[in-house]
Amino acid sequence: MQTLQDIQTAKGAELVEINGVFVPASFGNDGEILNNWQTQTLLVDRSHWGKILVKDSDRLPFLHNQSSNNLQILKPGQGCDTVFLTSTARTVDLVSAYVLEDAVFLLTSPNRGQQLLTNLDKYIFFADRVQLVNATHDYAVFSLVGEQSSQILQQLGIDFDLLQPQGTHQIFFLGEISFRVAIGSGLAVPGYTLIIPSAQAPQLWQELSNLTTPIGTKLWETLRILQGRPAADAELTEDYNPLEAGLWHTIAFNKGCYIGQETIARLDTYKGVKQNLWGIQLTAPANPGDLLFVAGEKVGKLTSYTQTNTGSFGLAYIRTKAGGAGLQVQVGDPNGEITREITGTITEVPFLTYDRSSP
Repeated sequence: MQTLQDIQTAKGAELVEINGVFVPASFGNDGEILNNWQTQTLLVDRSHWGKILVKDSDRLPFLHNQSSNNLQILKPGQGCDTVFLTSTARTVDLVSAYVLEDAVFLLTSPNRGQQLLTNLDKYIFFADRVQLVNATHDYAVFSLVGEQSSQILQQLGIDFDLLQPQGTHQIFFLGEISFRVAIGSGLAVPGYTLIIPSAQAPQLWQELSNLTTPIGTKLWETLRILQGRPAADAELTEDYNPLEAGLWHTIAFNKGCYIGQETIARLDTYKGVKQNLWGIQLTAPANPGDLLFVAGEKVGKLTSYTQTNTGSFGLAYIRTKAGGAGLQVQVGDPNGEITREITGTITEVPFLTYDRSSP
C-alpha cells in the first residue's frame, strides 16, 4: 500500500491513518469541489473501512440469521445493504454484503470491523460450517460517486449496466489486474464500489484518478451528512434502532427470525418508533450532542454537523410527535441551556427511508 500512498501524495493528498490504514484526508481543494460536486465524478479511497470474508457452506444461513435483510435469497453476483443488531434491536452497524461464489464479502463502517467480527464469532456454534476472515488489509476499496460514473468505467473498457439492482457486482479486468465492481457508491448518488487486492490497488487508483476528481475522508464526511447516511458512533449506536435511523430499506419484514427481529416487528406493528433521523439546516455552527427544542421542550439531539459553502448542516434525531420536515427548532447545549441564538429547520435527506413504502 506504500506505492498507493506515494501516488496519492503526488496528487496532493494529505494522508491520515485510520484503523491502521493510510488514506487521503484531503487533496487541498475541498471547498472548490463542494461548490459543484454533483456535476463531477468523485473518487474516494474507502480502504480503511472494515472488510470481513465469511466462508464455508453455512455462510448465507448464518448471516441471514444475524442481520436485518434477506441474504438467504441472494445468489453469487448479488448484494445488499443490511443492518447488524443487538438482541434488543439496537444498531451495531450498517454493512454492505456481496455474495461471491465461495464467500460473502462484508464491507463494514471504518470503526466497526473488529467489533462485528467478534460479535459474529460468538454466534458460531460447534456444528456450524462458518469461517470468518478479517480481510481489512487484504483489499482496497474505492468508490466512484456521480451521475457519470458509468462513463468513467466505459473509458477503461468496462461496460456495467447501472440500472441493475444495488449491490449487483462482477469481476472485471484492466490489463493484468482484476477487481470487483459493485453497483452503489455508498451514498444516495449513482456510482460504483470497487474492491481490489491491495497489491493491485495502485495501478487502478492511478487509472481512475486521471479520469475523476479524487476526494478525501473530510469531504466524504461532509457529503455523507448532506446525503443523510448514518455513521457508526454518531447515528448508529446502541441508543437507536434502524427504524429510527431511517434504514427501513435494509429490513426484510417478511423474513424469519434474526437477532433483534422481535423488537423490530413490535415497533413496526404497533407504530412504536418514537424518533426519526432527519437532516437539519442550521443558522450557525453547532456541535454534535447539542439538544433541540420547540417552545422550550426538548424534541431531539444533533448527532452530526458539517460546515458547507452555503451554511451549516447536520443530522438529528427528532421525536416523531414533534413533527418532521419543515419543523423549526432552537439549539441548546447538552445540558439543556438554550444560550445561543441558533435555530434549525428539519429537512429530508435522500439516503433515509421512513416507512415500508419508501423505495
